[in-house]
Amino acid sequence: MQRYDILIIGGGPIGLACGLAAKKAGLSYIIVEKGTLVNSLYNYPANMTFFSTSDRLEIGGVPFVSSNVKPTRSESLEYYRRVADSHHLNIHLFEEVLDVQPETTKDTLYTVKTSKTSYSAQHIILATGFYDLPNKLHIEGEELPKVTHYYKEPHFYYNQKVVVVGANNSAVDAALETYRKGAEVTMVIRETEIGHRVKYWVRPDIVNRITEGSIKAYFSSHLVAIRPDSVDIQTPEGLVSINNDFVIAATGYQPNFDFLRRIGIYLSDDEKLYPDYDKTTQLSNMPHIYLAGVVCGGMDTHVWFIENSRIHAETIVQHISQKSS
Repeated sequence: MQRYDILIIGGGPIGLACGLAAKKAGLSYIIVEKGTLVNSLYNYPANMTFFSTSDRLEIGGVPFVSSNVKPTRSESLEYYRRVADSHHLNIHLFEEVLDVQPETTKDTLYTVKTSKTSYSAQHIILATGFYDLPNKLHIEGEELPKVTHYYKEPHFYYNQKVVVVGANNSAVDAALETYRKGAEVTMVIRETEIGHRVKYWVRPDIVNRITEGSIKAYFSSHLVAIRPDSVDIQTPEGLVSINNDFVIAATGYQPNFDFLRRIGIYLSDDEKLYPDYDKTTQLSNMPHIYLAGVVCGGMDTHVWFIENSRIHAETIVQHISQKSS
């Protein structure tokens, strides 16, 4: 087996930042990613614009130059490809980590089994994000082909009756874009209003479209059933059934908690499922296993972002280097 000082699970921006920090510190490392490079960003809507400015998405001191103040998805993909290439990062793509097992030998602490091979590593960094597993609606018909938790681009929905579930950025972007490409859009929103985390330059747009009736919105409501040609919506006034072709369930995502538990990470016993780790070192309850990036927030997926978790890479590698010296 190939042996590394650090094995990084996850090839998103934070996983890349961890690789850059390890390389700078002279530590042997490998990044193992089950999908493509920055897989979560790849799955973002095609026309998405980031809330942040490009400088706050930079890693490894590589400048991120974008056409506008706020970069787009395509610009971010180009940037992180450039980072990986320019630093010759040791990253294996489309290779899923299946298991992490402690070793008994002194110089090899973990064996990592993947879909392609096995590795041994002194330290593990979990930078697995939270975009792989959607929060399910748990209602009749959710598994129908007309339902998606991943919205890509609007043309597909031209001249169709579309229900968008949710009130935050993903839902609002999907509702506005599909409406402007000819869809008849209905939003189903549990809250009493559009979310306040919606991008400030977009929120007035969706509020105005709802106010004028271009987009229908049911507030304080939720879907209760999905059928091939219709949906049932529970509203404060009672049950409403409408004709429908497609459902975009922008209900958010969650970390792979089963994987975390399987390798021994403790999770809080409340609905937040916070993983157990030292916030000064990012070290989890498992020896030599660190947490980095948005996975640290459990179900609180609006706590950690690229912008404020880039520092995790330097924190972790510094702690590993100090222990090794």
